[in-house]
Amino acid sequence: MLVAAMNPSPTGGFDDAAGGKCTPTAMRRYLNRISGPLLDRIDLHVEVPTIDRQLLLRSEPAEGSVAIRSRVERARASQAQRLSGWRKIHNNARMGPSEIARFCILSPACRSFLSTAISELALSARTFHRILKVARTIADLAGREELREEDLAKAIGFRSLDRRIWGE
Repeated sequence: MLVAAMNPSPTGGFDDAAGGKCTPTAMRRYLNRISGPLLDRIDLHVEVPTIDRQLLLRSEPAEGSVAIRSRVERARASQAQRLSGWRKIHNNARMGPSEIARFCILSPACRSFLSTAISELALSARTFHRILKVARTIADLAGREELREEDLAKAIGFRSLDRRIWGE
């Protein structure tokens, strides 16, 4: 597993809120230091914006760690059960094209939605498969067998650098 962090620009953010001025050309040049093929192999690109002070001061409780852990354990157990008997594959991240075809069934609406995303964002075949695996995991975390458009949308949303820079 690779976990990495980077700023989206030399000034630290996507916009001037980070305290510096950075042109779109300078941002693109900065981000192009990461090759497209390497970026293509990273499943989740998550933009973490600056948090508003007022949001930090709210007293609304967030979902607790125990609840999150329980949901993740259920999803992992579901994956292990679904994938039992498949060449030592125990989770969605390890699925290959044949497992993806079998366990990431798309309704006509989902197929159309994903087709549009592939065209508009110029996504590679590798990215297509990674989106399906992440969407399958999102559905597992929700306790559902079927993939929905919302799962695909969330999975595509985790490809922020594809959308923001390379998808332009």
